[in-house]
Amino acid sequence: MRNYIKSGSVMTVSASGAVSSGDVVVAGSLAGIAATDAASGEQVEVALEGVYEVPKVSAQAWTQGVAVYWDASGGKATTASSGNTLMGHAFEAAENPSATGRVLLSR
Repeated sequence: MRNYIKSGSVMTVSASGAVSSGDVVVAGSLAGIAATDAASGEQVEVALEGVYEVPKVSAQAWTQGVAVYWDASGGKATTASSGNTLMGHAFEAAENPSATGRVLLSR
């Protein structure tokens, strides 16, 4: 395949602010997880596949498989779609209250 570039499970993006390894990073309509630390404007590798534990809106209960979005203004994952970026789906149920939830990233 002469037109193959790479698998697409990791994407290099320019950090729009300081990023720590494990942070959620949004690039356009894609949300992923930073593989390393990066200063604002630096390039950072972002995972677009896999299951990750992320901060969530504590007062929400998630059912397995529910769509999960990233609320950049609140810095937490949520089931509310309005104004947020689709991250993926709940890998497992998360209780109300709970500070984190596990998300299966999807593109």
